[in-house]
Amino acid sequence: MEVILKEDVNNLGHRGDVVKVADGYGRNYLLPKKLAMEATSANKAVIEQMKAKAVRLSAKEKTEAEALVLQLNEAALVFERKVGENDHLFGSVTSADIAQALEAKGFNIDRRKIQLDEPLKQVGEFHVPVKLHREVTAHVSVTVKGDAETAA
Repeated sequence: MEVILKEDVNNLGHRGDVVKVADGYGRNYLLPKKLAMEATSANKAVIEQMKAKAVRLSAKEKTEAEALVLQLNEAALVFERKVGENDHLFGSVTSADIAQALEAKGFNIDRRKIQLDEPLKQVGEFHVPVKLHREVTAHVSVTVKGDAETAA
């Protein structure tokens, strides 16, 4: 099945691309979630307008993301968690925790844009990448500390 992507889809393509996918993937995932539309001759004519709009939208998103990068690179987050032996945390710091802390500082960042391979389970300082645009990535400084009562 050939589809035209309406949004960027990881490991598949970018907005406006015509890609060939399995029938089930297209019918059951891409089309119902409005991530793609069928690649008919009428839709292929519309794709040129979509591509021009996508280029303008992408350029606008990129400039906004570049402005936000300067602010995010300055942001420093501190989390206090209970620690056990060898500075190993009880629990962890997840991308949702980081997104919530950024929101408290006035940044509205979706947790899925925070590129955290696995939750932070050690005490220390980390630089967590935040992918704001496909070409723009910010790095947020995250410090994980043990809380005072377990340190004593």
